[in-house]
Amino acid sequence: YKSIIEAFVHAGAANKAKVNLRWVESTDVESRGADKLLADVDGILVPGGFGERGIEGKIGAVRYAREKSVPYFGICLGMQVATIEFARHVVGWADANSSEFDAASEHKVIDLLADQTAVTEKGGTMRLGAYKCALREGSLAARAYGVPEVNERHRHRYELNNRYGQQLTSRGLVMSGKCVGRERGGIGELPDHP
Repeated sequence: YKSIIEAFVHAGAANKAKVNLRWVESTDVESRGADKLLADVDGILVPGGFGERGIEGKIGAVRYAREKSVPYFGICLGMQVATIEFARHVVGWADANSSEFDAASEHKVIDLLADQTAVTEKGGTMRLGAYKCALREGSLAARAYGVPEVNERHRHRYELNNRYGQQLTSRGLVMSGKCVGRERGGIGELPDHP
């Protein structure tokens, strides 16, 4: 997570602010609760990652951020768990999950990329590189970037399952960035959330 640490350092310097990072193990959130571990933070970031270890803690951190209006930023897996949390606690699909973590879930809101279904060898086979992402006009993402389209780096096998896109957006999730040419959600946000 060196690049994330450096991004915080540079963002702090650019804004004449000192950034104090506190690393919280998601397994601790599972066992002790988000209220105890995150009560005094000004923002929460869930970075990318792999595997199901600590997933419920990450989802708990996202729920805490959403319900307590704490700024949240989810990168890759962080966006995936935010989508799962929204599907479970706003839409009402208690079993919502990623096919990576629960293949039996009826509501796989995050699913394996179609071009990954035949991949059996894992080394160097993920979706990699920069992809064009069209930003929704007026969204937080568009305001943050200041341009209508960006190139974002990707490194994953799983993404938003478009089968559930309409139902998620009808309940308030804004798909503010879409992968150009793939019509897949790349950035999601909640309106009026800090």
